Amino acid sequence: MVRKTVLACGLMIGLVVPLFAQTAAQLSDQVRRYVSVSAAVVALTHVRVIDGTGAPAQEDQTVVIENGRIRVLGPAAQVPVPEGAQVMELRGKTLMPGLVGMHDHLFYPAGGRGQQRNHHLFSAPRMYLAAGVTSIRTAGTYEPYNDLNLMENVREGSVPGPRINATGAYVDETRGRVKSPEDARRLVDYWVEEGAVGFKAYTNITREELKAAIDEAHKRGVKITGHLCSVTFREAAALGIDNLEHGYQVASDWVKDKKPDECPRGGTDYSALDINSEPVQAVIRDMVAHNVALTSTLAVFECSVPGRPPLRTEFVESLSPTTRLARMSTRDRALATADSAAKGLGDAAARVERAKAAFRKSMEFERAFAKAGGHLMAGLDPTGSGCSLFGLGDQRNVQLLVEAGFTPLEAIKIASFNGAKFMGQSDSLGSIAAGKVADLNVIDGNPAQNIADVEKVSVVFKNGVGYDPAKLWADVKGQIGIN
Repeated sequence: MVRKTVLACGLMIGLVVPLFAQTAAQLSDQVRRYVSVSAAVVALTHVRVIDGTGAPAQEDQTVVIENGRIRVLGPAAQVPVPEGAQVMELRGKTLMPGLVGMHDHLFYPAGGRGQQRNHHLFSAPRMYLAAGVTSIRTAGTYEPYNDLNLMENVREGSVPGPRINATGAYVDETRGRVKSPEDARRLVDYWVEEGAVGFKAYTNITREELKAAIDEAHKRGVKITGHLCSVTFREAAALGIDNLEHGYQVASDWVKDKKPDECPRGGTDYSALDINSEPVQAVIRDMVAHNVALTSTLAVFECSVPGRPPLRTEFVESLSPTTRLARMSTRDRALATADSAAKGLGDAAARVERAKAAFRKSMEFERAFAKAGGHLMAGLDPTGSGCSLFGLGDQRNVQLLVEAGFTPLEAIKIASFNGAKFMGQSDSLGSIAAGKVADLNVIDGNPAQNIADVEKVSVVFKNGVGYDPAKLWADVKGQIGIN
C-alpha cells in the first residue's frame, strides 16, 4: 500500500506530484552514486539557453541554481556569480528544460510484440533520467502498485529517476474489469485513493462507461486520457475527455458504417486519407473547441516503417541478449521487407508505401492540430515491436516533430512545457525561468540548429542536483528484458 501523499489541486488541474526540493544530502547512497553536481549553489556560466517556451535561444547566459531552484538567469555580463558557488563554464553548450514525457510507460515488450507486461522498475527510471527526461506520465499500467510505489521511491530520494505521474489501472474491460458505468466509477475512486494522478481509457470501452469514468475523474480532481477505438475522437471530446493519445492512426471517426461502441474489425487503414479534408478537419476543430489535448507518439509509429529508426548504440547495449535477439530479428525482417520493396518484389512495395504514407499523415495530423490551436504534447510509448525505448524514444520524438515541420524550438516546447502545463505543473516545471525548479539538461551542442543534439546530454539536473548520464547508462547495460 502506498502512502497518500499526492497533492490535491483545484480547478481541474489534477492531482500532481509534490515538487519537493531534494538536496544531494537527502538522497540515498544508491542515488548519490549517480550525482556529479551536488553543491547547494551552482552557477552555469556562458551557456546558450533554450527556455522551453518557444522563444529564441539566448546566447552567453548565466543561470544560478540555489537550493533546487533557478535563482536568477540573464546575460553573463550582467549576472554575478555568487560567492562560494560551484561554477560550471559551459561555452558552446546549451541549457534546455528537462523533457516531460506524457506517454512514458514503465513496461517494455521484452520478448517482442505481444509481451507488454514486463515492468522495468530498475532500468526504466534510470534510462529516462539519463536521456534528460525529468518528468513522466505513465499513461496506463498493468501493475499500478508497482508504478505508485516507484513514484513514491523516486519522490523520497531512494531511487534515481524522473518525477513520476502514475496513472491508475486501464479503464476498460480486459485491463481494468470495467463492464459497466458503475465499474468505471469504482475503478477511478479506488485508484485515486491509492495515489493515482490520472487515468487512461482503452480501446473497447463504451461511451456510457467512458462518460462515467470522465465524470468521476473530474469529480476527484484528476484528468483522463484515452487510446480509443470503440469510441470516436469526436464522441470522446463531447463526453469531456481531457486528452487523446497517438493521433489519427487510432481514431475511428472515418470508418465507414462504424457501429456505436464497437472497435472496427480489421483495424483502420487511413494511408489514403486527406488530412486537409473536411471530415478530418472537423475532428480537429472539435478537439480544439473542447480543449482536448493530443499526445504525439511518433517514435512508436516510426517502428512500423521498415528501415526506421536509426539504431543507436545505447539502445543495443541496454538490451539483454534474449531481448536483443528478438528486437534485431524484428528489425532484420523489416529491413528485408524494405529491400524487397526497393526491388519491386511481391506486395512488399505496396505495404512499405502504405506504412510510409500513414507515418507522414500522422505528422500532418499533428501539424494541423497544432496550427488550429490544439495543445500538443509528446511521449514515446515503449510498446509495439520494442524499437521505442525508455528515454531514447522521447529524444527521438523531439527529432520527429522537427521532421514533421515544427521548428526545433517548437518541438522542444511540445516535449517540455506543454506536458507540464497539461499536468498543472507549469508554474514550477517545463521551462527555464527564475523561481522555477531546476530540472534542466546540459547539451553538448545546439539543438536550436541541429535537433539531433538533444541526444548529447552531458548533465541532467533534477531539483538542482546534477546527474551523470554515463553512470546511469552504465548500470542499465544488458538489463532491458530482465529488470
